[in-house]
Amino acid sequence: MSVKTVRVRIEGQVQGIWYRGWTIEQARERALNGWVRNRHDGDVEAVFSGPPEMVDSMIDACWQGPSLARVKAVHVSDEQGDIDDGFEQKSTV
Repeated sequence: MSVKTVRVRIEGQVQGIWYRGWTIEQARERALNGWVRNRHDGDVEAVFSGPPEMVDSMIDACWQGPSLARVKAVHVSDEQGDIDDGFEQKSTV
């Protein structure tokens, strides 16, 4: 099975509106591994790992986010290294 792993940074009105909780739900529905966290600069950052079609679907969903989100940009880069099983929330950096 092919695995795709990416790091995503979401810009806009994405903190204080349940974006991380929404991301966890969406990633788990897609059986993705990885994590999500707030950044001190106001962005949300995440790593998604799993079947390429599910990762691509999650990236597309990040443009929408939960109902109160106002996403300006979604930056995607390839991520290397091992990703633990499951999807979790990490501390703000």
